Amino acid sequence: MKTRHLLPALLALSLAPALFAADAKPKAATYLTVEESRAAGPDYDLQGEYAGEGAKVGVQVIALGNDTFRAVVHHGGLPGDGWDKSAKIEVEGKRDGEKVEFTLPDGAKAVLTKDTLTGIGANVILKKTHRKSPTLGATPPTGAIVLFDGSNADAWAGGHLDELGRKILASGSKTKRADFQDYTLHVEFLLPFKPLGRGQDRANSGVYMQDRYEVQVLDSFGLKGESNECGGIYSKTKPDVNMCFPPLAWQTYDIDFTAAKYDGDGKKTKNAVITVKHNGVLIHDKVEIVGPTGGGKKEDPTGGAIQLQGHGNPVFYQNVWIVTK
Repeated sequence: MKTRHLLPALLALSLAPALFAADAKPKAATYLTVEESRAAGPDYDLQGEYAGEGAKVGVQVIALGNDTFRAVVHHGGLPGDGWDKSAKIEVEGKRDGEKVEFTLPDGAKAVLTKDTLTGIGANVILKKTHRKSPTLGATPPTGAIVLFDGSNADAWAGGHLDELGRKILASGSKTKRADFQDYTLHVEFLLPFKPLGRGQDRANSGVYMQDRYEVQVLDSFGLKGESNECGGIYSKTKPDVNMCFPPLAWQTYDIDFTAAKYDGDGKKTKNAVITVKHNGVLIHDKVEIVGPTGGGKKEDPTGGAIQLQGHGNPVFYQNVWIVTK
């Protein structure tokens, strides 16, 4: 074999271990039900929200995988339920058996079990709480167009039900109707439990207005609440408060949308405007959207579809309806 033919072969052999190692890297486990989350270990039952009657504090505990947890302490109460929006305290801890111990900045120890969190303040016992959106299961009003009620996915291009047989709509489709302008939209969504996922790989989806403007859907439970996290107008406007519930809890968006306006020559005269409630709490109040978000189609006077973005993660939807204006 000539040298010039030998070099590529040697290079391929030298790269092979690295390539195989990359291919062999395990993907972050994704759990679609409470039952399979619990079967994988105690992490699911330890993560969640903790609050106490009369206690001036609320704590969100995030499962980070590999028996690691982060406790996010909010003064005044939980987000949307007492938090005074002051600086949060964040500490990490490691699970030992059925409990997790956190060391607070003042050196005090906080101990987490399945149902309680103690040590966040003197004589304070915080209990696991499961919040529910006040608009979960909202009945479509008279005149509403029901886009999905669990019976079929006929209103959706490429729409299909959950592969587990549940009557919920998988992400990755848009409405066949593509002329929506001004409306009120109700959407309910479910995020999988993916403790080793990080950033945009942690249950990523999105609800697009007119196939142009995305309200991000992501497991951002306990995070800062940025424009690329749950509730954000993607890459443009962060939510006033991060109202993301823990994974595998049904959540709601209630959205009032007014389309951008154009003159007779097709020149835009007003930006699109959006108001969003996440789990019943106002997170955007008449916010202008200056242009399409990432992946959104070009602005023009025509309307557009409602898209439930597919982004490589199993996110699910139910009870989707719209009232046009």
